[in-house]
Amino acid sequence: MTTTRPQAYAQFNFLVDLGIPGGPHAGFQELSQINKITGLNKSTDVTMKRGVIGSSALQDWLNQIKKAPKQAQRTVGVAQQDEQHQIIHRWILSGARIIKHTSAPLNAKGTDVAIEELVLSCERIEVKKPDGGS
Repeated sequence: MTTTRPQAYAQFNFLVDLGIPGGPHAGFQELSQINKITGLNKSTDVTMKRGVIGSSALQDWLNQIKKAPKQAQRTVGVAQQDEQHQIIHRWILSGARIIKHTSAPLNAKGTDVAIEELVLSCERIEVKKPDGGS
């Protein structure tokens, strides 16, 4: 079982909280353009590429999807860091669900799990100020 560590994702631009306490749970190097879609019954996809996860949060979510897919939506937080590791942008993805997960080759030398691509579909995207305000 992997564990989270302070500053575990310092080398990644995007920190991801998978909707449970104890985040951030993952770090990614690339995030697709986030578009807010207005209107009812619309969703948008967010693609995260080249990342690592050092907790069981992703596997737990994937297991939840297998058991009860309709109840497997979460509120996911994404924060963008600058070079000094300060949060400069924050997005809240409401009603998020995993629609694609591609892992990288496994490496027995580390405890983190590499993720090549993680695609989430979400019902709503909210932009937050770095200090937590709207």
